[in-house]
Amino acid sequence: MRKILLMASLMIAGGAFAQDYKNSIGIRLGSGYYDAVGASFKTFITQPGALEFNLAFRPYSNSYWNGKHKWTNVSLSGAYQHHFPIGDIDGFKWYVGGGLVFANSFSDHDDYSGLSVGIFPTGGVDYKLKSAPFAFSVDLRPTAHITEGINHHHGFFFNGGVTARYTF
Repeated sequence: MRKILLMASLMIAGGAFAQDYKNSIGIRLGSGYYDAVGASFKTFITQPGALEFNLAFRPYSNSYWNGKHKWTNVSLSGAYQHHFPIGDIDGFKWYVGGGLVFANSFSDHDDYSGLSVGIFPTGGVDYKLKSAPFAFSVDLRPTAHITEGINHHHGFFFNGGVTARYTF
């Protein structure tokens, strides 16, 4: 009887942090100054811990001064996320973590070109569909850029995003 109770306890405790998928790839729609749409890859490196990488871009235009200036921002971000279950809902987890972003703006005008490096805490929710190989997440990433980048966009930016991924 003791062995049965011990085995049942271990199975329940192990299932509390069991991941619903190992890897996923998809698309992230961001709200920040350095990303609007991008590719997203997430991999679990431990049962509760995952790494997420995003390669994104965002087009800009500005007509405040004489003429119209256009530039494109390309960013690469990486974050560690520690996941926790939410109640008894299979596949539904919340997470916290932090990461780093490199963003580069390309333009014919020097005022709109430059490299920016930022750090961010992250938090959000992740849901893996039970009956299909898809996962969805929503996150917040308030980002502090520690290098100036382009003259008009540096400092602190509130960023968030929605991600849809195929799991495997």
